[in-house]
Amino acid sequence: MVFGLQKLTLLDYPGLVACTVFSSGCNFSCPFCHNGTLAKGGSPEGFLSAEEVFSFLKKRSGLLDGICLTGGEFLLHKESVEFISRLKGMGYKVKLDTNGSFPERLAEVLKGNMVDYVAMDIKNSPEKYAETCGNASALPLVRESVEILKGSEIPFEFRTTVTGKFHTKEDIASIGEWIRGAKSYFLQPYMDSEDILKKDPSYPIGNEVLAEFLAVARTFVPGAAIRGR
Repeated sequence: MVFGLQKLTLLDYPGLVACTVFSSGCNFSCPFCHNGTLAKGGSPEGFLSAEEVFSFLKKRSGLLDGICLTGGEFLLHKESVEFISRLKGMGYKVKLDTNGSFPERLAEVLKGNMVDYVAMDIKNSPEKYAETCGNASALPLVRESVEILKGSEIPFEFRTTVTGKFHTKEDIASIGEWIRGAKSYFLQPYMDSEDILKKDPSYPIGNEVLAEFLAVARTFVPGAAIRGR
């Protein structure tokens, strides 16, 4: 399940000294995904055992404040809930990144107070969800996760990676209406990497268009902001 471990990050869990645990595999295939290797399942040579992760964290007790769990899609794995529970039992703050397509597992970790913060991707407007994430059955599951988070007392954020190819102002308005009531929503401009799932020159987005997107988002979520530029 665990493909990689970033031993120190000051960015992935804002405000905390943390590490990041990467899981392999994803049930989405967003063409602009910047972790293409992880999304496709990675390589067995790169896998870590759960015990290797827990051993590292025991040694870092008192030095690290939190753990960010990301992917791929972390909740894809049936072992993920037990894994998260063990992490929380070690006394760490736990942040979960998710695409929202496993609402039952999300609800389980929330009800069990196993996570302290959730960052959930909203890939696009409902009308363009399947086209954007490459999963025709995702939308009802994502809708369920949105409602679970909106009804939870656990702090959370929604975020959208915006591109020049897949997103328009109308899409941002549709997303805004969908998540209205959320306190935190971030627009993340597409950033190129050496591991893009499917490169396309139309992905990058200009600052002017990004500002227009933000203005639209703020009509629904006043606290919306840009992250990553």
